[in-house]
Amino acid sequence: MIAAARLGRLTAAAVSVGAAVALTACAQAPKPLYYWGTFPSTAYDTLRGDEKGPLDQLHAMDEQAEKAKAAGLPLPPGFHAHLGLVYLKLGRQDDARRAWQTERERFPESAVYIDSLMKRLDNQKS
Repeated sequence: MIAAARLGRLTAAAVSVGAAVALTACAQAPKPLYYWGTFPSTAYDTLRGDEKGPLDQLHAMDEQAEKAKAAGLPLPPGFHAHLGLVYLKLGRQDDARRAWQTERERFPESAVYIDSLMKRLDNQKS
């Protein structure tokens, strides 16, 4: 009888510990897919016309890229496309093209948009 009671207490303790471990594992947030940082607000401010100057945007985006690298996370969809537009505002067409190519490689679903940007850039050169 004493052995059965002791076994019952051990079983209850094991169940309690197992439940605690399971709850702790569930409480941890999953790792994000991308490092978003301030990119959503930067892009939104640009669309609203409340943007910083292109050089300020470039510095902010470079800083975000460094933070993403340090966090071991990729940059989000649209980041390189927006970066290309910032480069274009600064008159850096070759850098814009490279940023757009990066966007297209990382997010093939952006190909139609990126191709249209590159086509406009090509038409401006000719």
